[in-house]
Amino acid sequence: MATTKRIEVSESASVTVVRFKDSKIIDPEAIQELGSELFDLIERDNKEKLLLNFADVEFLSSAALGKLITFEKKAKRSGARLVLTNISPEIFQVFAITNLDKLFEIKDTEADGLAVL
Repeated sequence: MATTKRIEVSESASVTVVRFKDSKIIDPEAIQELGSELFDLIERDNKEKLLLNFADVEFLSSAALGKLITFEKKAKRSGARLVLTNISPEIFQVFAITNLDKLFEIKDTEADGLAVL
């Protein structure tokens, strides 16, 4: 796997666990890099079970949400399963307002996410 600047990737059984290095995902260049790194997991590495852990994320811009939506679509098209975990109440509120809580499968903890994948 290539070195990544925006995410940390580890494997837990057959699940690829992604943690974000940035606590505030707002910079357009960083969001582009983040998107490329996430897309590579599906397009290049053919990962089929992905868990995105948001434990260290305090803020997401609308552009970052857009990247997540694109990532979800790519995952679905490739047959990969995607679960989001450890989303703070503030960020979850944004997901709920925008109905993204219905698009994404969201679990409270990484353990909960691993259990369903």
